[in-house]
Amino acid sequence: MGLCLLLAAVPGLARGPASVADVAEGLQDAVVNISTTQTLQGPGEPGPMRKGPKGSPFEEFFDDFFEDEGPDGMPRKVSSLGSGFVIDPSGLIVTNNHVIEGADEIIVNFVDGSKLKVTKILGHDPKTDLALLKVEPKEPLKAVSFGNSSAMRVGDWVMAIGNPFGLGGSVTVGIISATKRDINAGPYDDFIQTDAAINRGNSGGPLFNMEGEVIGVNTAIISPTGGSIGIGFAVPSNTATKVLNQLKEYGETRRGWLGVHVQSVTEEIAEGLGLVEPMGALVASVAPDGPAAAAGIEAGDVILDFDGQEIDSMRDLPRAVVGTAIDKDVPVKLLRGGKTLNITVKIGRLPEDEAEEEDEIEETLPVAPEGEDLLGLSIAPLTDDLREKYAISDKIEGVVITDVEPDSPAARKNVKAGDVIVEVTQEEVHQPHDVIDRLRAVKRSGRGRVLLLLSDAKGELRFVAVPTS
Repeated sequence: MGLCLLLAAVPGLARGPASVADVAEGLQDAVVNISTTQTLQGPGEPGPMRKGPKGSPFEEFFDDFFEDEGPDGMPRKVSSLGSGFVIDPSGLIVTNNHVIEGADEIIVNFVDGSKLKVTKILGHDPKTDLALLKVEPKEPLKAVSFGNSSAMRVGDWVMAIGNPFGLGGSVTVGIISATKRDINAGPYDDFIQTDAAINRGNSGGPLFNMEGEVIGVNTAIISPTGGSIGIGFAVPSNTATKVLNQLKEYGETRRGWLGVHVQSVTEEIAEGLGLVEPMGALVASVAPDGPAAAAGIEAGDVILDFDGQEIDSMRDLPRAVVGTAIDKDVPVKLLRGGKTLNITVKIGRLPEDEAEEEDEIEETLPVAPEGEDLLGLSIAPLTDDLREKYAISDKIEGVVITDVEPDSPAARKNVKAGDVIVEVTQEEVHQPHDVIDRLRAVKRSGRGRVLLLLSDAKGELRFVAVPTS
């Protein structure tokens, strides 16, 4: 009794909606079940891997399939059950890419018991796990509209409608548990997390706000059992609408492209750069013919702002770039050598292949001056013999690391023999004395870490902040 009075006295304490019946009643007709079949040939052929976004650590929990295996040597059919929703009365339906990927036939089942065969997949996007389907109804279909996912806050009530375990038209309610979740499902992760019950078969279904607007597309769950434990993820509507509009217009996605590879600014790297705190996206490499190169962006730059959007962390940049119109001139603020620069970049179109080692050589003995602390490294000029020894590409220039002392500062940062030092504190190095001079300067400055730009034998670049003591 006392607890109830205490709760009632807390201003603004949410108790949840008394009922969502009125909201749900107007939406269920627009939510559909997606049934697909695929025929597999041969007994040794593995089943389809339609388990959610490829590479997700939760991939094993997305399997919506029930296999009917035939005798050895005979074809067998694999069936999938998922969810979707109508966004246009003429017959446009949204679902997950993994629900329909590889299907021979796709059937849309409506709440009134009617069925329509999908006549065309207008487009699909594995990177955001979205697909747009077309059916041919005799009468206009009941459709739902998208809302603004950016307006949703943690704690807001949401409602999911879908086809869990084949039980069509199921309604569940919960709140938004978190936003901007990165679950390593793809390069543009920005998921809404909800505790509204989402189970196998809910994939592709809508997540509604209390105004009946779609603010997310249910895509993934975490579950050791396959059932809901209150951790589900949805693609935000603001992301989905951009992708779906392109699929409708072009049949494919046309994403913006900056032409850089970036990495996170850790506390150690921030110290090496002289930043007060970690922020921005650190440019590890620049595509030679990309928009960034044309605008003058260089490896070692830290991008702090892109088109008016602050880049707090590395993952903010890819999401901002891909949503930018191709050929748009975008202002970019970056940090270079401790100074802030403002430049303009004309955004290109993302190429399809990007959405993702002892012979002793007398004349090149490792350089490690007596009494000189080189972070536990032995270094040498990058000669033809050393290129051959470590299989280093001819395109790479710098100073080669020939040995790393065990348990040294560099070893603890996974620096290894065969790596090439390209830059020290964002200045190019070509000879061992360049490296030594830069290290001496860092130590005189009192900095606790030195920032190295390293290349592996194939030319893949990465920044490493190594303690100076």
